Amino acid sequence: MSFLKQTLLLFFIGSTFTAAAQSFSATVIDQKTGESIPYATVQLGTYSGVITNEEGVFTLTSEQLQQQQDSVYISSMGYGKRGIILQNQGAEAIGLTPMVMQLGEVFLNAHPLNAKEIIEKVKENLATNYAASLSQKKIFFRQSEFNTMDQVAFDFKKSTIEELNEELLDSITGLVPRKSSYYQEVAGNLYGDYTTHKLYIEKAAELYDKNKDVSMDGLSKKMEKIFKDNVKPNSYLKIKSGIFGTKVQLDSANKKKDEPQVVTVTDSTEQQFQEQIKDHISELYEQLFFNEGTELDFLEKSNRYEFILNDYSFIDGEAVYRISFSPKGKKDFKGTLYVNTQDFAIVRLEFHNVRPLTKIALLGISYKHSVYRGKMLFGKDSHGSYSLRYMELEDGQAFGVERPLKVIEKNKFVSGPRKQNELSLDLHIHGSSLVKYELVVFDSKAITEGTYTGVVENPKLKASYLSKYDPDFWKEYTIMEPNAAIQGFTSEME
Repeated sequence: MSFLKQTLLLFFIGSTFTAAAQSFSATVIDQKTGESIPYATVQLGTYSGVITNEEGVFTLTSEQLQQQQDSVYISSMGYGKRGIILQNQGAEAIGLTPMVMQLGEVFLNAHPLNAKEIIEKVKENLATNYAASLSQKKIFFRQSEFNTMDQVAFDFKKSTIEELNEELLDSITGLVPRKSSYYQEVAGNLYGDYTTHKLYIEKAAELYDKNKDVSMDGLSKKMEKIFKDNVKPNSYLKIKSGIFGTKVQLDSANKKKDEPQVVTVTDSTEQQFQEQIKDHISELYEQLFFNEGTELDFLEKSNRYEFILNDYSFIDGEAVYRISFSPKGKKDFKGTLYVNTQDFAIVRLEFHNVRPLTKIALLGISYKHSVYRGKMLFGKDSHGSYSLRYMELEDGQAFGVERPLKVIEKNKFVSGPRKQNELSLDLHIHGSSLVKYELVVFDSKAITEGTYTGVVENPKLKASYLSKYDPDFWKEYTIMEPNAAIQGFTSEME
């Protein structure tokens, strides 16, 4: 499209923008290449704004548009900041101009710092740059979970319970989904500092295929009924896998003598939804690179990492060093730091593991903490120190079980042999899971200790179940736009 046509299009669309008073969506792109720019900052006020998603898309609500009096400023690392008046902006794409500058062209200091010296200054200024102070933050949290079962097989050996047969085990194998995905989305207010949090959720959604859960729930009830119908009163189960075994007592003083007993296992998912989300967010804050319990040890053990000063760039109009780091020996992480040249704050961090964080293979059971990667973006708050603006963390595991399994019912109160029934099989199970967490802070303001103490949470809140993505669900809520995978999700029930 020619420049003249683009200008006319912007004029006609922009002329109706205010009257329509609808939400505004756009994609931030590189002006030269046309490629989208992920995680760009769309600044609405001094301490408020939104972040583009991984596809460069952002949305502003009609309420935000009506309240917006001044220009909106859009910026991203390596690009010039651009101000636009939304009432005059109707394009689906907003271009940013790249800023290409070399380190040597900017710094003419007679004593330039090397990478090691910069890292030491980063460490010296941590307490000042990331001072813990109480605040109220308007946040959006998203959890995306992807599970893959590469192999689920039960090699049937023996069963003295007629219903627990090879056919049932084959049906169990068929019911286990080979691939599944699950999403949680939350908008609300987070109160506290880097270590202490209260959460008030305004709205929440869960997006998953309920049909698969129903199938597994039905299978669990079927197995429970089989045990109730076949296990004698006062029996216990001997569960043995290889050379290891354990005894599970089935009878209970609270039950009638002639009533069969079953073991009830409490599912951790029964934890209240609000508490789950707050725990996840607190865990994300624990992993910030300057916190004591973080997995990211490149600052704490900087002598075991190699740092290289690569070049120089701009973030939000301020100069930053771009420093890469990698392990010298058997350390875990590799990545890139963007360090403000004036106060030596890390304003952006990208990292990924170069080896499994944990790896176990013992007696037919294997586990590998295989994926740990993410991004962190920081900005200055009203109190002058830096706080989290956006965090993305991907956490992945792989597991396997190659073991024999025997379940033996025994009863010492019957005449004859104690062994009453037996189920014997070999387990062949291999799979992996990947969880992606995203936390966006749209607005932040300082609060007092008294305000924090007076905050009341809503622990009984329940998320709305969605069987497919609904663009109207978050209407008038500020969120990070979903990616194409979430938008295209539809359960098998639809």
